[in-house]
Amino acid sequence: MATTIERLTTVLVSRFGITEGEVSEDSKLTDLDLDSLALIELGMVAEKEFGIKISEEDVSPSDTIGTLAGLIDGKVGVAG
Repeated sequence: MATTIERLTTVLVSRFGITEGEVSEDSKLTDLDLDSLALIELGMVAEKEFGIKISEEDVSPSDTIGTLAGLIDGKVGVAG
């Protein structure tokens, strides 16, 4: 089973045109050129991918992929 970071990487590559090489656990969302509108879309896509609710307040442009993965893992743990 793929890790949360691997699943996030797949979403970023397929939906946002980011190359796999650009994505690491330490990548900041702003470094991936995700603006506020893209972050809202990322939240909606992540909700479908992971079956959880992510609000606009949950995700910040300064968050890293690792931080976002931790948030998702925490919410999945609560929902599951």
